[in-house]
Amino acid sequence: MGQRTFWTAALTGVLAGAAHAEPPATPPASELDWQPWGQDRPADALCRGQYVMPSYRIEPGETDAQVRSTSDQAGYGDGGETILNGDVVLRRGNQQVEAPEVAVNEARTRAHVTGPLAWRANGALVRGDSADIALDSKAAKVDAAHYVFHDQHARGDARSLARMKDGRYRLREASFTTCDPQSSLWRLVGNDVVLDRENGYGTAKHARLEIEDIPVFYWPWVRFPIDDRRHTGALWPLIGYSGSDGLDYSQPIYLNLAPNYDATITPRYIQNRGSMLGGQFRYLLGDSAAGQLEGAYLSSDDGGDDSDDDHAGEDRWYINYTQTGRLSPRTRYDLRYGAASDGDYFDDLGQSFEEIDTDHLERLARLDYRGETWHLQGRARGFQKMDDPLRDDDKPFYELPALIADARWRQDNGLYQEWNSSATYFWRDIDHNDVPLNESANGSRLHAEPALGYRADTSWGFFEPRAALWYSQYELDYGNRNDADLNGRSDSPSVAAPVYSIDSGLIFERDFSAFDSDWRQTLEPRLFYAYVPERDQDDAPVFDTNPQAYSINRLWSPYRFTGSDRIGDVNKLSYGVSSRFLEGETGRERLKLSLGQSRYFEDRDVTDNDPSKNYDDPNSPYYYNNHRDYSPAIGQIDWRINDRFSARYTLMYDTERDRTERNATYLNYRHPDGSVLNLGYRWEVQGFDPAGDREDRLGYNRNEYDVSFAWKASSSVSLIGRYLYDETNSRSLEKLAGIQFNDCCYGVEVAWREWVDDDDTANTILDDETKRGIFLRFVLKGLGGLGQDPEPYFSDAVPGYTPTTF
Repeated sequence: MGQRTFWTAALTGVLAGAAHAEPPATPPASELDWQPWGQDRPADALCRGQYVMPSYRIEPGETDAQVRSTSDQAGYGDGGETILNGDVVLRRGNQQVEAPEVAVNEARTRAHVTGPLAWRANGALVRGDSADIALDSKAAKVDAAHYVFHDQHARGDARSLARMKDGRYRLREASFTTCDPQSSLWRLVGNDVVLDRENGYGTAKHARLEIEDIPVFYWPWVRFPIDDRRHTGALWPLIGYSGSDGLDYSQPIYLNLAPNYDATITPRYIQNRGSMLGGQFRYLLGDSAAGQLEGAYLSSDDGGDDSDDDHAGEDRWYINYTQTGRLSPRTRYDLRYGAASDGDYFDDLGQSFEEIDTDHLERLARLDYRGETWHLQGRARGFQKMDDPLRDDDKPFYELPALIADARWRQDNGLYQEWNSSATYFWRDIDHNDVPLNESANGSRLHAEPALGYRADTSWGFFEPRAALWYSQYELDYGNRNDADLNGRSDSPSVAAPVYSIDSGLIFERDFSAFDSDWRQTLEPRLFYAYVPERDQDDAPVFDTNPQAYSINRLWSPYRFTGSDRIGDVNKLSYGVSSRFLEGETGRERLKLSLGQSRYFEDRDVTDNDPSKNYDDPNSPYYYNNHRDYSPAIGQIDWRINDRFSARYTLMYDTERDRTERNATYLNYRHPDGSVLNLGYRWEVQGFDPAGDREDRLGYNRNEYDVSFAWKASSSVSLIGRYLYDETNSRSLEKLAGIQFNDCCYGVEVAWREWVDDDDTANTILDDETKRGIFLRFVLKGLGGLGQDPEPYFSDAVPGYTPTTF
């Protein structure tokens, strides 16, 4: 929950520094305990070296109060003080002073030091011209001081430095930076600076920020962090500009309320839309739960630069709440609630690439128990789909609630029994007369699917017959539709069907040598038979069900649909073979080759009753899929080339029409330093994937090339990019380019993105819109940063990407 804060008395500054004296010049790095890296430099080191506290030159006294010293000469003054000259080293407890002359009072409680001096205490080094040190309280005052805090990698210079009795440091005409010695990339300069190492923050009056010795910002008073602890204050602002919205300025204010909860309040001004207020509250409940509540509100949107904006004059808002936790080791719960004023909220007011791509907000209350035998779950769930306008037939169903009870028992002789069941009430707020009849019902569904099976496993194969009873019972409400409109449709339909399957396979092995290594190869033929009789399901609604797309795993399944609203009739025999190549010493799989196909003995008549799929049209791909005699022949290659390279190739070939239906090729590279490269190609014939809403199904053949990478050019420089090209329509779907500079004392991140927004109608390109965005993030290590973190989007766009820690 850490935050880096930068707290100012005034939220705006001027590009000038206040007129006050300069700190003294920084001494050479060698005088600041600085050790440059040599041959032992760590591969991930961002700094050019490190601060190393040297060993004490003399042993401590027998008690913390005892003062020990060495010197070339020693004598006494008129007041009884001890005067040490030459190479003087004075130590009391963990304090050590090195100087050419030190005068210690008779009580051994105070020392006056004539420099140049070096004073060490509590992981800090202070050099100066002269000093007065209280040996009993660790208070001190040093003139023309130069200080280093080793653990914080921080340093600075001051006309005078005073270490107060409470451990704080007070500096006059002083600077502060986390940059390496001799670097002037940035520093904070103030005429009255207080550093509180115990609490992890500093304050400065009449402070200015200098970049390469040039003043760029001024604050009358500023509070800043000097380590990674959280502090109340203003974060650096978020500033953006667009042609439609004009200037976009956000000023987050962080509140460190308690060790286990905090908050951020974000006033925001958008030039062409108005002022809005956002906020976030985060909390921890012991070790068992964590939650977050965030939201924003804009009163009376000015509509941007579009006078015809649909939301001009409207109040715009969103809220998002999440909490997860455990009631016991086997029982967890999840709470989520997301809502927005309209489906265009994130398109218009999102501040990051990730927000702009938000397509739904979830509402969920779930309690989940997983025991050794039973899995029990109760939930209420729904979604707000972020489309505008949102038609009634596109609204998702709510589960209010869903109760799930699954169990599995297994005997030593191979027999097993399963109980799978759910009871769900589905609801959505629609005008029942504005949607097709088969989509107009709300109601409850009771589903049960007990199963009995036998699994015999040996070293040379397996055999598994299985029988299940699939049953769904409904109680439906068609709202205000007239009885005549129902065409005799039942409001309490039920469907029952047996599901039979036999799965079997053999395993052959041989050992051989190749490429100076020992290998083991397997040959694994497999046969799978499934039979489900046809059942009339025209009266049954479709609440949570979609047809399954073809895949290598679907060959070995009797089910044609996801969800529990349809049991697809099937009479098929699936046959296939796979071969694996395993390293002889480790058993690690390097290569797997798979090939399989299904032979259908009967046409499939059960559908999801989606009229847009034209199941009765012989020219429709959906008709063809239900009447073809063979599934695609599916081949897949998974190749772990070495520890860094891996590849996958999948081909789905129609042996009846002699054409490729789907083709996907991927090559992935992963380097231990975090560099990644992904090369991909995807081909899919139109209509091959029957799932999803009709707006999301492509109306053309998919023919796409996808390249993405993250290259760690050095410990400080990283490049990131993605290019997604649609060859069918000769256009770029996405371009992403970014560069990250991550130094010891600063971080810079610049990213540019251009992408195609399909306006929620992927089956046509006529309404597609090209959008662009640019992102800039600037971080001063130990001080704060300007800009918003794009890392969540990078992780989605570039598989394998490891977020950079600034």
